[in-house]
Amino acid sequence: MPTYEYRRPDGTTFEIIQKFSDDALTHDPETGVPVQRVLFAPAVHYKGSGFYANDYGSRKGNQQLEQAASDGADAHDDKFRKQRAERKKTEAAKPAPKPAPKTP
Repeated sequence: MPTYEYRRPDGTTFEIIQKFSDDALTHDPETGVPVQRVLFAPAVHYKGSGFYANDYGSRKGNQQLEQAASDGADAHDDKFRKQRAERKKTEAAKPAPKPAPKTP
C-alpha cells in the first residue's frame, strides 16, 4: 500500500498509509484539522535494454549503445562524403561558361 503525505493549514505535514481505493483524507485523523494531499512526481526506473547511456542500464549495455551511436554517425559521415564527391564530379563535368563578348 502506498504512503501519502498530507499538509495541514499551518504548513506541517504527516504521512499515512492508505489503499489506492481509499478516498483522500479531508481532515487530520488525530486533530480534525482540514488537510490537503501533497502530490509528488512518480519515481521512474528504466529497466531492460534500449535506453540511453544516462538511464539505469548496465555498463555493458551503455557501451553497446555508445558504440551503435558512433557507428551511426560514421555511416552518416560516409554518406555525406560520397554525396559531396558526386557533386564535385558533376560540377567538374559541366562545361565552363563562355566569357561574355567584349563591346567596344
